[in-house]
Amino acid sequence: MIRAKDDPLALFADWYAEAEKSEPNDPSAMALATVGADGTPSCRMVLLKGYDASGFVFYTNYESRKGRQLLAHPKAALLFHWKSLRRQVRLEGSISQTTPQEADAYFATRDRGSQIGAWASDQSRPLESRFALEKRVAEFTARHVIGKVPRPPHWSGFRLQPLLIEFWQDGAFRLHDRLEYSRPAAGAPWSTRTLYP
Repeated sequence: MIRAKDDPLALFADWYAEAEKSEPNDPSAMALATVGADGTPSCRMVLLKGYDASGFVFYTNYESRKGRQLLAHPKAALLFHWKSLRRQVRLEGSISQTTPQEADAYFATRDRGSQIGAWASDQSRPLESRFALEKRVAEFTARHVIGKVPRPPHWSGFRLQPLLIEFWQDGAFRLHDRLEYSRPAAGAPWSTRTLYP
Protein backbone atom coordinates (compact mmCIF):
# COMPACT_ATOMS: atom_id res chain seq x y z
CA MET A 1 0.00 0.00 0.00
CA ILE A 2 1.31 3.46 -0.92
CA ARG A 3 1.49 5.74 2.10
CA ALA A 4 0.07 9.11 1.11
CA LYS A 5 1.72 12.35 2.20
CA ASP A 6 0.20 15.81 2.21
CA ASP A 7 2.67 16.96 -0.44
CA PRO A 8 3.24 14.69 -3.46
CA LEU A 9 6.72 16.17 -3.89
CA ALA A 10 7.69 14.69 -0.53
CA LEU A 11 6.52 11.28 -1.67
CA PHE A 12 8.30 11.74 -5.01
CA ALA A 13 11.51 12.67 -3.16
CA ASP A 14 11.33 9.44 -1.15
CA TRP A 15 10.75 7.30 -4.23
CA TYR A 16 13.40 9.14 -6.27
CA ALA A 17 15.98 8.66 -3.51
CA GLU A 18 15.24 4.93 -3.50
CA ALA A 19 15.55 4.83 -7.30
CA GLU A 20 18.93 6.58 -7.12
CA LYS A 21 20.15 3.80 -4.82
CA SER A 22 18.72 0.78 -6.63
CA GLU A 23 17.94 1.55 -10.27
CA PRO A 24 20.75 0.04 -12.40
CA ASN A 25 20.16 2.47 -15.25
CA ASP A 26 19.60 6.21 -15.05
CA PRO A 27 16.93 6.95 -12.40
CA SER A 28 16.51 10.45 -13.84
CA ALA A 29 15.32 9.11 -17.22
CA MET A 30 11.72 10.03 -17.94
CA ALA A 31 9.43 9.74 -20.93
CA LEU A 32 8.22 13.11 -22.18
CA ALA A 33 4.98 13.26 -24.16
CA THR A 34 4.15 16.33 -26.21
CA VAL A 35 1.59 17.07 -28.93
CA GLY A 36 2.12 18.32 -32.47
CA ALA A 37 0.20 20.96 -34.39
CA ASP A 38 -2.14 18.32 -35.82
CA GLY A 39 -2.85 16.85 -32.38
CA THR A 40 -0.64 13.79 -32.86
CA PRO A 41 1.18 12.83 -29.64
CA SER A 42 4.93 12.31 -29.60
CA CYS A 43 7.03 10.65 -26.90
CA ARG A 44 10.75 10.34 -26.15
CA MET A 45 13.14 9.95 -23.21
CA VAL A 46 14.76 12.97 -21.53
CA LEU A 47 16.61 13.45 -18.25
CA LEU A 48 15.32 15.18 -15.14
CA LYS A 49 17.76 17.91 -14.12
CA GLY A 50 15.99 19.22 -11.06
CA TYR A 51 12.65 19.53 -9.33
CA ASP A 52 11.05 21.59 -6.58
CA ALA A 53 7.72 23.23 -5.83
CA SER A 54 7.95 25.20 -9.07
CA GLY A 55 8.17 22.07 -11.23
CA PHE A 56 10.28 19.42 -12.97
CA VAL A 57 13.11 20.71 -15.18
CA PHE A 58 14.76 19.29 -18.31
CA TYR A 59 16.88 20.85 -21.06
CA THR A 60 16.85 20.59 -24.82
CA ASN A 61 17.32 22.30 -28.15
CA TYR A 62 14.36 24.64 -28.58
CA GLU A 63 14.52 24.08 -32.35
CA SER A 64 14.13 20.30 -31.94
CA ARG A 65 10.77 18.64 -32.55
CA LYS A 66 9.95 18.52 -28.84
CA GLY A 67 11.16 22.08 -28.35
CA ARG A 68 8.94 23.42 -31.12
CA GLN A 69 5.97 21.40 -29.88
CA LEU A 70 6.35 22.61 -26.29
CA LEU A 71 6.71 26.23 -27.36
CA ALA A 72 3.56 25.95 -29.50
CA HIS A 73 1.52 23.84 -27.05
CA PRO A 74 2.86 24.37 -23.50
CA LYS A 75 1.37 21.27 -21.89
CA ALA A 76 3.04 17.89 -21.46
CA ALA A 77 3.21 14.62 -19.55
CA LEU A 78 6.17 12.88 -17.90
CA LEU A 79 6.61 9.27 -16.86
CA PHE A 80 9.27 7.78 -14.61
CA HIS A 81 9.50 3.98 -14.68
CA TRP A 82 11.82 2.37 -12.13
CA LYS A 83 11.70 -1.29 -13.05
CA SER A 84 14.00 -2.39 -10.21
CA LEU A 85 11.50 -0.95 -7.70
CA ARG A 86 8.42 -1.98 -9.70
CA ARG A 87 7.18 1.59 -9.50
CA GLN A 88 6.25 4.42 -11.81
CA VAL A 89 5.21 8.06 -11.45
CA ARG A 90 3.10 9.91 -14.02
CA LEU A 91 2.86 13.70 -14.18
CA GLU A 92 0.71 16.00 -16.30
CA GLY A 93 0.82 19.76 -16.37
CA SER A 94 1.71 23.06 -17.95
CA ILE A 95 5.08 23.98 -19.41
CA SER A 96 7.11 27.14 -18.93
CA GLN A 97 10.63 28.08 -19.95
CA THR A 98 13.49 28.19 -17.48
CA THR A 99 15.24 31.52 -17.07
CA PRO A 100 18.39 32.23 -19.10
CA GLN A 101 20.31 32.29 -15.80
CA GLU A 102 19.09 28.79 -14.89
CA ALA A 103 19.99 27.49 -18.35
CA ASP A 104 23.44 29.13 -18.23
CA ALA A 105 24.15 27.63 -14.81
CA TYR A 106 23.19 24.13 -15.91
CA PHE A 107 24.98 24.40 -19.27
CA ALA A 108 28.19 25.31 -17.43
CA THR A 109 28.05 21.97 -15.56
CA ARG A 110 27.98 19.87 -18.78
CA ASP A 111 31.20 18.36 -20.05
CA ARG A 112 32.87 20.24 -22.89
CA GLY A 113 31.99 17.58 -25.47
CA SER A 114 28.29 17.89 -24.65
CA GLN A 115 28.54 21.67 -24.81
CA ILE A 116 30.09 21.46 -28.29
CA GLY A 117 27.45 18.92 -29.28
CA ALA A 118 24.69 21.39 -28.37
CA TRP A 119 26.15 23.79 -30.94
CA ALA A 120 26.88 21.16 -33.60
CA SER A 121 23.60 19.26 -33.66
CA ASP A 122 20.68 20.56 -35.70
CA GLN A 123 18.53 18.31 -33.53
CA SER A 124 15.58 16.58 -35.22
CA ARG A 125 16.52 17.84 -38.70
CA PRO A 126 17.57 15.49 -41.53
CA LEU A 127 21.25 14.45 -41.39
CA GLU A 128 22.87 13.78 -44.77
CA SER A 129 25.74 11.72 -43.32
CA ARG A 130 27.62 10.97 -40.12
CA PHE A 131 30.59 12.77 -41.68
CA ALA A 132 28.52 15.99 -41.87
CA LEU A 133 27.86 15.80 -38.13
CA GLU A 134 31.51 15.07 -37.33
CA LYS A 135 32.53 18.01 -39.54
CA ARG A 136 30.23 20.34 -37.60
CA VAL A 137 31.62 19.05 -34.30
CA ALA A 138 35.15 19.79 -35.56
CA GLU A 139 34.10 23.28 -36.70
CA PHE A 140 32.57 24.21 -33.35
CA THR A 141 35.46 22.63 -31.45
CA ALA A 142 37.82 24.89 -33.41
CA ARG A 143 35.67 27.95 -32.66
CA HIS A 144 35.79 27.26 -28.92
CA VAL A 145 39.37 26.09 -28.41
CA ILE A 146 40.07 28.55 -25.60
CA GLY A 147 37.84 29.57 -22.73
CA LYS A 148 34.34 28.59 -21.77
CA VAL A 149 31.85 27.35 -24.31
CA PRO A 150 28.83 29.71 -24.22
CA ARG A 151 25.32 28.33 -24.19
CA PRO A 152 23.72 28.35 -27.66
CA PRO A 153 20.75 30.75 -27.84
CA HIS A 154 18.52 27.90 -29.07
CA TRP A 155 19.40 25.58 -26.15
CA SER A 156 17.58 26.03 -22.86
CA GLY A 157 15.23 24.43 -20.39
CA PHE A 158 11.59 23.70 -19.77
CA ARG A 159 9.76 23.29 -16.48
CA LEU A 160 6.65 21.14 -16.09
CA GLN A 161 4.38 22.41 -13.31
CA PRO A 162 2.29 19.35 -12.43
CA LEU A 163 -1.47 19.49 -11.98
CA LEU A 164 -1.66 15.70 -11.70
CA ILE A 165 0.81 13.23 -10.19
CA GLU A 166 0.03 9.54 -10.03
CA PHE A 167 2.11 7.05 -8.04
CA TRP A 168 1.88 3.42 -9.17
CA GLN A 169 3.32 0.40 -7.39
CA ASP A 170 3.24 -3.15 -8.71
CA GLY A 171 1.00 -5.56 -6.84
CA ALA A 172 0.45 -9.32 -6.88
CA PHE A 173 -2.03 -10.65 -9.45
CA ARG A 174 -1.97 -7.24 -11.19
CA LEU A 175 -3.77 -5.69 -8.22
CA HIS A 176 -1.50 -2.66 -8.32
CA ASP A 177 -1.58 0.29 -5.93
CA ARG A 178 -2.40 3.65 -7.51
CA LEU A 179 -2.48 6.98 -5.69
CA GLU A 180 -3.42 10.14 -7.56
CA TYR A 181 -2.81 13.75 -6.54
CA SER A 182 -4.54 16.50 -8.51
CA ARG A 183 -5.23 20.21 -8.25
CA PRO A 184 -7.09 22.69 -10.45
CA ALA A 185 -4.20 25.14 -10.79
CA ALA A 186 -0.60 25.64 -9.73
CA GLY A 187 -0.43 26.72 -6.11
CA ALA A 188 -3.86 25.28 -5.28
CA PRO A 189 -4.14 22.58 -2.60
CA TRP A 190 -3.72 18.97 -3.69
CA SER A 191 -6.54 16.46 -3.42
CA THR A 192 -5.86 12.73 -3.34
CA ARG A 193 -7.71 9.59 -4.30
CA THR A 194 -6.85 5.95 -4.75
CA LEU A 195 -7.64 4.33 -8.09
CA TYR A 196 -8.56 0.83 -9.14
CA PRO A 197 -5.63 -1.02 -10.75
